[in-house]
Amino acid sequence: MATESTPLALPVLPLDDEVVLPGMVVPLDLSDSEVRAAVEAAQAAARAEPGKPRVLLVPRVDGTYAGTGVLGTVEQVGRLADGDPGALIRGRDRVRIGAGTTGPGAALWVEGTRIDATVPEPLPGHVSDLVKEYKALATAWLRKRGAWQVVDRVQAIDDVSALADNSGYSPFLTTDQKVALLETTDPVARLKLATQQLRDHLAEQDVAETIAKDVQEGVDKQQREFLLRRQLEAVRKELRELNGEQEGEESDDYRARVEAAGLPEKVREAALKEVDKLERSSDQSPEGSWIRTWLDTVLEMPWNERTEDAYDIRGAQAVLDAEHAGLADVKERITEYLAVRKRRGDRGLGVVGGRRGGAVLALVGPPGVGKTSLGESVAHAMGRTFVRVALGGVRDEAEIRGHRRTYVGALPGRIVRAIKEAGSMNPVVLLDEIDKVGSDFRGDPAAALLEVLDPAQNHTFRDHYLEVELDLSDVVFLATANVLEAIPEALLDRMELVRLDGYTEDEKVVIARDHLLPRQLERAGLDADEVTVDEGALRRLAGEYTREAGVRTLERSVARLLRKVAAQHELGERKLPFTVTADDLRDLIGRPHHVPESAQDPAERRTAVPGVATGLAVTGAGGDVLYVEASLADPETGASGLTLTGQLGDVMKESAQIALSFLRSHGAELELPVGDLKDRGAHIHFPAGAVPKDGPSAGVTMTTALASLLSGRLVRTDVAMTGEVSLTGRVLPIGGVKQKLLAAHRAGITTVIIPKRNEPDLDDVPAEVLDKLDVHAVTDVRQVLELALSPAVNGAAPEVPVAA
Repeated sequence: MATESTPLALPVLPLDDEVVLPGMVVPLDLSDSEVRAAVEAAQAAARAEPGKPRVLLVPRVDGTYAGTGVLGTVEQVGRLADGDPGALIRGRDRVRIGAGTTGPGAALWVEGTRIDATVPEPLPGHVSDLVKEYKALATAWLRKRGAWQVVDRVQAIDDVSALADNSGYSPFLTTDQKVALLETTDPVARLKLATQQLRDHLAEQDVAETIAKDVQEGVDKQQREFLLRRQLEAVRKELRELNGEQEGEESDDYRARVEAAGLPEKVREAALKEVDKLERSSDQSPEGSWIRTWLDTVLEMPWNERTEDAYDIRGAQAVLDAEHAGLADVKERITEYLAVRKRRGDRGLGVVGGRRGGAVLALVGPPGVGKTSLGESVAHAMGRTFVRVALGGVRDEAEIRGHRRTYVGALPGRIVRAIKEAGSMNPVVLLDEIDKVGSDFRGDPAAALLEVLDPAQNHTFRDHYLEVELDLSDVVFLATANVLEAIPEALLDRMELVRLDGYTEDEKVVIARDHLLPRQLERAGLDADEVTVDEGALRRLAGEYTREAGVRTLERSVARLLRKVAAQHELGERKLPFTVTADDLRDLIGRPHHVPESAQDPAERRTAVPGVATGLAVTGAGGDVLYVEASLADPETGASGLTLTGQLGDVMKESAQIALSFLRSHGAELELPVGDLKDRGAHIHFPAGAVPKDGPSAGVTMTTALASLLSGRLVRTDVAMTGEVSLTGRVLPIGGVKQKLLAAHRAGITTVIIPKRNEPDLDDVPAEVLDKLDVHAVTDVRQVLELALSPAVNGAAPEVPVAA
């Protein structure tokens, strides 16, 4: 609590940017005219009154006097440490400044009122806690400064007002903060303010000390690293001298390596620029390691390495025939390509417009037909190195073009890495599973492949990491895919399409005999003279134990067969040598999994009841046989319309509607009881409901199934069909004829119905398959029904199956 007493007349001693609080003792320089005038005026007044001379210490900030000053007594006048005249003044009490007055001397005199502040005794609890907190903070700060003798003095102060004013000695307080302390008359509030100021300063000091410590540790680490590097350089130098090496022979001399590498001119200029940057950078700079990695990559590229193509066309054809059975189309393409390159080379046309005669082929076909291994055979036939680049699941565009060098861990793209791995600029690069490339927020790798696979652009391909032009025009790119529709149209337009539609049974037997069996004999630890598999066993393995377009499952079956024979020999159950015949297969590897429908008992066949027809389809695994089942609902259920099941797509659902509409409108002409279609609901089901199905080629199959259901006439077991049907009954062309006929052949079908306009596609079907199939090309669905439906038995009325 503060009270004011009788006014005093005091000379003003101004303090520029300084504040003196009660209890402080400060020396003042008397060479200052205002200070000297105030002290002399106080001394003159003291002669008339007993006591020490008194002055009013008033802070003056930016020329403005504060409203509160401190009554000070002149304790001593003499010389300061530097020899100048000075006075020692002690601050006593706070004084509120009033109006001006007169007095002796040249100083400014004012009237002031002493402010007395008292704190009740004993101290309240919160004030006592405040005193303890301030003393603890002040002690911590003094100990950090090493001022141990002052700690005891602060601990001995019990008066709240004196303790708060003691913070005036703190050098970290600003003038404004000290003025705030001076003008706070309540001792408790003043102590709170002093405590907060001291607390903030200690917090700032802790942060500053932490930063300084981190900086010092970093400096120490850099100095230690620098010292160790210099020591390492000195050790290396001594080792070179000990081994008799010259300074210029150091492997890190990139300039000499670039000059000696024989790089293309533009690549050499870019490399020398990076060498200049490397020489200017320090050893500790991270940019130096990036540049070294880039230079190593550039120097490892085979810029001037090329393999000479083997222009022995007959020899190349012999290599392809020896390593792959069948696949006549792709062999012809490779042979044509080699023949054209040979003629261009003979006429001096090897390089035209900066581009060479590279090739980009897309091998599309089901799994297991030899697309990947064909790439190795092509490289072997041409005498080139072979590199495989797996693209399945790649989603980052940088995987093709490379990363920018600004990224940590940047690498060149897969194309550049393939060239470096091949060791030549004209390898055979197989882009495997190009239809499995995906896209996300990191870009579309298929779009990045557009430049790589474009013969008009890839002679100036620029990788984001290398940032120099790379000539890919002499590279033979082979891309493999299972599904043609999954390849982007723009990418497919840059490649020459070669379809591999699968093998016939005869080709599978040849492949198993000449390729699969020798390889699996070696893996099973058997010799060719110990185990022999006759052709009948291989044919049965291909026909009844496997049903696929390729030969992967066939190879696994051969491997299982040989493992079984080897195990029986080790157990003493079978003696070698041993010849495996078709009759031995069941005992060795179990029963067949794919018995043809025609080989089953007539009563057990799917087409043993009306309303079931056999269709042909194309999947990602090649051609396949597809069954269609139809039934009519019981009239009492009141069901109507068409129900479709089997996970069908929109196009197939529309084909079913078309088939139903055709039969409703032309049923009388076909002598079918179409009234059943109006009064009873029809249900069409495609078995294997877990497999999605779509496309228009099942139109004739659904029409035949419904016609069989209505007429009661069975669909012939040996007949399969494909074709799109229109509302007028026309049979329209479809795709995948070769794959479908191969599937029909594998399933034991002997009669196949196709659209008339697909008749030219029969040229692609192997002759041995066509010889075993009776192919009918039709234009109207009426022809399909005549061929597919069995004749009515004795003119009996049809018995229409009823759906449950």
